[in-house]
Amino acid sequence: MWRVLTHGGAGSDPAHVDGPKAAAVQAGQLLARGDSPLDAVVRAAVILEDDPRFNAGTGSSIRADGKTIEMDASCMDDTGHFGAVTLLRRIKNPVLVARAVMDTRHIALGGAGAQSFAAELGFGEYDPTTEGALKKFRAFVEREGRGPDPFEKDTVGAVATDGKRFAASLSTGGITGSRVGRIGDVPSPGCGLFAGPQAAVAATGTGEEIARRALAHEAYQRLARGEEPAAVVADLIEKFPAEHDLGLIVVSGLGGAGGSNRRMAWAEASGA
Repeated sequence: MWRVLTHGGAGSDPAHVDGPKAAAVQAGQLLARGDSPLDAVVRAAVILEDDPRFNAGTGSSIRADGKTIEMDASCMDDTGHFGAVTLLRRIKNPVLVARAVMDTRHIALGGAGAQSFAAELGFGEYDPTTEGALKKFRAFVEREGRGPDPFEKDTVGAVATDGKRFAASLSTGGITGSRVGRIGDVPSPGCGLFAGPQAAVAATGTGEEIARRALAHEAYQRLARGEEPAAVVADLIEKFPAEHDLGLIVVSGLGGAGGSNRRMAWAEASGA
């Protein structure tokens, strides 16, 4: 049985669940025809990157200088193959560049190196700035830099299985008003995401806190021991510092689960 779970980020509006649902359904269609879970999660991330309501790709957040957008993305499959890009600018779908990194001898490329790699592959320049992102930045400035919206839409992600294999993907436009060059949990395996022979995990929220705890790997280890997905999600959310955002989607041989300590748009699709 195949299964896909997608999320629009911790803090994303549940009224926008049609975005993650569309991503899950289209990813599921790939699995139903025999494509790999990796293909499925990358496709799901692309759909969410192209939806300006979410903070990834088009609609990414503006940094503290009021003009710069820097994006991170990653993907991983159950064989341990991992690819990531960080601080990528003016690219429509960072997750596709991250997927291409998986086919090199590297696991991650950042900044100018990631930019030149994307150009070599034929990814054209694209301005991901939206009026929504500009509005969020103006609100940030009006609050005199006291921090982003408490419902800041964060990383989008997906996890999938075809019943045998597992994969996960993430993409993010960062945090409104953060320093240029800030990197969170997305481009580090085991932090924001992890996939292995027994499960896949994709997290969202306060990237620094997620990374400090290597949270995705902790979730994976518990799932690999046979713990129920819903119990793992609930326990990790309960133990996470309440002042920080956290959302999780997971899938294992026992099924899938998702949840957040904030509101979060997320969806699941499955089939034989």
